[in-house]
Amino acid sequence: MPSFPRFVSCLAGLAAGAAFAAGPTLPATPDSWRAAARGDIEAAVQVTRENHPGAHDPTNPSFLARIEDARRHGLALAARVEDAAGYVAAVEAFNARIGDGHAGMRVMIDEAALPPPRWPGFVSAWRGDALYVYASRPGEPPVGSKLLGCDGRPGEQLIRENVFAFGGRVEEAGQWWTEAPRLFVDTHNPFVALPQRCRFEGQGKAFEHTLAWRPFDAEARRWRQESESLDVHPVGMSEPRPKLVWVAMPTFHPNEAERSAYRAMTRDAAENRARWLALDAVVIDLRKNGGGNSAWSHDFARALWGRERVDRALADFSARSEVWWRASPANTDYVDLIVQVLARQGQPGQAAWAREQAAGMRAALARGEPYYVQKKDASASVAAAPDATPPFTRPVYVVVPGDCASSCLDALDAFTRFPNTTLIGAPSSADSTYMEVRRHPLASKLARVMVPNKMYVNRGRANGQFYPAAIEVRDLVWSSETLLETVERDLAQRRAHAQALSNTDR
Repeated sequence: MPSFPRFVSCLAGLAAGAAFAAGPTLPATPDSWRAAARGDIEAAVQVTRENHPGAHDPTNPSFLARIEDARRHGLALAARVEDAAGYVAAVEAFNARIGDGHAGMRVMIDEAALPPPRWPGFVSAWRGDALYVYASRPGEPPVGSKLLGCDGRPGEQLIRENVFAFGGRVEEAGQWWTEAPRLFVDTHNPFVALPQRCRFEGQGKAFEHTLAWRPFDAEARRWRQESESLDVHPVGMSEPRPKLVWVAMPTFHPNEAERSAYRAMTRDAAENRARWLALDAVVIDLRKNGGGNSAWSHDFARALWGRERVDRALADFSARSEVWWRASPANTDYVDLIVQVLARQGQPGQAAWAREQAAGMRAALARGEPYYVQKKDASASVAAAPDATPPFTRPVYVVVPGDCASSCLDALDAFTRFPNTTLIGAPSSADSTYMEVRRHPLASKLARVMVPNKMYVNRGRANGQFYPAAIEVRDLVWSSETLLETVERDLAQRRAHAQALSNTDR
């Protein structure tokens, strides 16, 4: 099947782009900000009910009830909005109640129009069980200090109330790694009580510290970026030591140079088979990967494990999966637009496939049906021939960041089909089954509504399912050196285990 779904993702802003070219005119008074928040939440709910696949999803009967709960909560906060920061907070609370990254709204207010964020002179990082101080200014809590709580509330409760109530998805383990550090970023949310006095544990003793909030600066931003991942490699292949290959995949939205790098390392794995079969291990590094086109990871998997093996494993994984396109008038018009764009770009195969989906959606509309069920690719049901190449059984370690979602999860779907794969790092995030988002503009221009065009039914990976890490890397510094040390420790344990078994057999 052509990779049309990823083209929808790449082109998703086209239909709305012109409407936002000039930027929104911001409300001038507290009353007008309140009116904007109320009006945009109501409009987003209407657009969602009319176009979102979840509105008629027989496998998710609580979807509309969740939207209504989010509406009530969002409107209650909207009644208290007085400025841009309050508008943003009300929208984020509305989104958080929905609990789906592919639903709700995305605020389009320029950062310069918002009050500058503040921080308390230190940056934190979630490492599996709590927030720890990653970096700090003199006089602030020492690096490595563990947060116990603030102002009489436990740390986890604070994170739930101040962070996840306004963004992220609290039930996904990976989201704690990416979202929890926002506890110590002040975005001027009027609906939370900013921590003032916190308790930490460090060097075997507990201590209290009064927070001194100050404007964000370059050092704060640098530390925040480094706390997520340090020294991420560009797309490509390296060998940090003999017989260990490091494969960096920080993006599935590659530019031309990155596409060449992907092709080169995929070709190397396929053509230099004997060298790869003799390796001690392969490390596939997904740090910073924000998704894109899953073909890049799947092509590499085919080169590593064998094309037929991978295709057969993926076919088995998705054997029951179906794609249902939500046939609303606006969604159908949008897919028609994508057909035109692909045709202008000189991609006739992709355009023809998209045209088929649009025609199916129009036919479903004419029949008064909410969905067009995409036809299965007949070739997908044909059993793959046995793979003639020797199987790749050397250890494969996949470094997973907490925000791994979308096509990053597609990569894990492929890699984890094989028992020699070990996930290290953090638990991943998760996707709902609602995919291929278009961005529907609101009249205020302050936000856009996220509207998926399709949903998966019986997908191999369930709605909201994430991948846990077999080896969580809880070191404060997520550097390549730290991750390599983690791999080497596990390899040493494997060798020791194999030696013990060998001695027993004797």
